[in-house]
Amino acid sequence: MKRNVLPLLLGAGALLGAGLGGGYWLAMNRAHKDTDASPVAQAEAAAPSLASQAATDAKIDPKTGRNVLYWHDPMVPGPKFDKPGKSPYMDMQLVPMYADEGADDGKVAISPRTLQNLGMRTAEVKPGTLDMGFSTVGAVSIDERGISTVQSRVNGYIEKLYVRAQYDAVPRGQRLVEIYAPDWLSAEEEYLALKRSSQPGAELLADAARERLKLLGISEAQIQAIERDGKANPRVTLHAPETGLVWELGAREGMAVSPGMTLFKLAPVGTVWVNAEVPETQAALIRPGVEVEGRAAAFPDTVFTGKVAALLPDVNATTRTIKARIVLANSAGLLKPGMFARLDFGGHEKRGLMVPTEAVIYTGKRNVVIVAEGDSKFRPVEVEVGRDSGEMTEIRKGLQAGQRVVVSGQFLIDSEASLKTTVERMNAPEAEATRPAVKEGAKP
Repeated sequence: MKRNVLPLLLGAGALLGAGLGGGYWLAMNRAHKDTDASPVAQAEAAAPSLASQAATDAKIDPKTGRNVLYWHDPMVPGPKFDKPGKSPYMDMQLVPMYADEGADDGKVAISPRTLQNLGMRTAEVKPGTLDMGFSTVGAVSIDERGISTVQSRVNGYIEKLYVRAQYDAVPRGQRLVEIYAPDWLSAEEEYLALKRSSQPGAELLADAARERLKLLGISEAQIQAIERDGKANPRVTLHAPETGLVWELGAREGMAVSPGMTLFKLAPVGTVWVNAEVPETQAALIRPGVEVEGRAAAFPDTVFTGKVAALLPDVNATTRTIKARIVLANSAGLLKPGMFARLDFGGHEKRGLMVPTEAVIYTGKRNVVIVAEGDSKFRPVEVEVGRDSGEMTEIRKGLQAGQRVVVSGQFLIDSEASLKTTVERMNAPEAEATRPAVKEGAKP
């Protein structure tokens, strides 16, 4: 009996020792794991993280898995939509605006499909030459510096008028008017009597009488005709001193005239004035002596050459233009007062960085171009512009040669960039407030 009990006691003791050893090992292993856990890890295990909560609240694009701020129509960038779908404005799908796109310094990312729908075009920034010349229009008028006046020098009456209408063209030397002067009759008869006299001193008196005829306005040719014919002629014919137009007509048949009375004013036709309206911004390019080419609609194949005579000292407050006086050659008399002429001002060439004029967005406070960065990303850049020639504009600051700028659809990109900047500024304080803080002593 004693020999059967002893083995049983030994087996029970071994089982009890094994059980106690296994329990001790499990307790020590669990305590070791609890000691290695950091406070941050314990906090994450106890409660869901803020990042997970934000991911739960954000809009997720099922195609890309990226967070979406909103959906919008690129053709109508103002309205925003909370979910995708078809645009109520255009026949196209709404485009997502991702949250991670606004963090790239104002850049805007646009899908290639959207770029194709917008028909967006770009152009390279290149060094080039800008022609500083420009064109404008003006009205033709007479050259007032060449106006000549025909006046009466005696008391008399107009017996015959050869030119009867204003604006008639008269060549040089044409007869204008015939005046009967009674005062000339006595002076001429006195001169002829002294010429025939043989009395001592008559020759000296005849010379004095001849000078008197000149003072009365009788020309040398008429005096010689009186001497040749030997009889007085109380009538005088006045001739046109220059070729021109009858600008003013103050004579009528039968009317009385007196010394100093203006009978005709003749305007020259060999040269004309064109009063051109020059933009205020181009005034620095205009100075007296600059060569000008003029063309009239009535004579498209004829070029009238001339020069700038003067810049008038007044500015039109409505059109912001300065009036320039241009003198054009008009030897054939084709240009008439009142006609309109197109004027081409020649200018020197200027080198610099050039972009198409349509690429520049003028906002009033700043000038912006949209630069294509590659990978369908675009960035608005503020630039300083110089002069333009209609198709090309000089860029003084803000761009470098080789960059590409958008020349169509840039207004939508600039608007989208402005919206992104506004969203970033609005979301920045909220992001700072929701960022989880790290406790002191916690492992990073």
